[in-house]
Amino acid sequence: MKIATMATGGIGGFLAVRLTQAGHQVATIARGAHLEAIRERGLTLNGPDEGDDSVTVTPWVATDIPEQVGPVDAVIFGVKGDALESAAKACLPMIGPDTVVVPFLNGVEASNRLLAILPEACVANGVAHVSTTIAEPGIIDQVGTFNRFVFAERDNRPSARIDALRSAINAAGSSAPATDDVDRDLWMKFIMFSGASGITAAARCIIGDILDNPPLGNLFRAVVAETTALGRARGISLPTTIEDDTWAIVQNLPRDMRASTAIDLEAGRPLEIEWISGAVRRLAQDSDVPAPINAALYALLLPHRSGQGG
Repeated sequence: MKIATMATGGIGGFLAVRLTQAGHQVATIARGAHLEAIRERGLTLNGPDEGDDSVTVTPWVATDIPEQVGPVDAVIFGVKGDALESAAKACLPMIGPDTVVVPFLNGVEASNRLLAILPEACVANGVAHVSTTIAEPGIIDQVGTFNRFVFAERDNRPSARIDALRSAINAAGSSAPATDDVDRDLWMKFIMFSGASGITAAARCIIGDILDNPPLGNLFRAVVAETTALGRARGISLPTTIEDDTWAIVQNLPRDMRASTAIDLEAGRPLEIEWISGAVRRLAQDSDVPAPINAALYALLLPHRSGQGG
């Protein structure tokens, strides 16, 4: 397959390495020092284990000009929420009549937002379960062994192009299971991430702190309850045990893990809060559902939205 990663950050870089290694033509869209490093030295993925658990590949194309790529079979779309509009417009030269664009962004609104820019027929929906980051230009680090990518057409209909990309990712050694309800899967991650993002950022803490401090753990569970209630109010078919299941997942996460929001806050980078706690606040108002704790977390993080004061 011909596949483009827009852009080649943690998620896009992880899949670019895996898919290139499996023999697919992968165009990595990147910029600045990261792009130059990929051009000069290739793209490296460091696995969760030290030692020989590292792979370097030379992508089919490495560019910041999508017109140099042309139409592809699939676009793996993984950018920060605030960059969605500009990145989607940049994708247009890579869109053919059968191209599928699979968004892997934090939050639950990316697919709908893409419809304002890209042809509706090309937009799918998806959710990524992987912890990766750009460690330095040209190098992606993976934290933990989990890596699962769930995606489907927006209406969950059977799709040859979805099956092809799913098969490519599975054959590349990652996991892309089938789903009968991509919205449910997206919200299940969003429910957990709303708690992990809001709490680890606002409290400047790690998952271990949430587990070790009952008041902080109770606050986390209250955030999860609010986001769960919002999902149900918006017609999402969530499991009846979702809140307990989410808490069980958190108990098995690496204790030193923090959400990307907390990492960005510490580094002084812009925060995606409009698409996480801010989204819960906004969508709850639209749905007439109370979400005071998410609203409070959003307010606490708002002064740092543009990256000042990191």
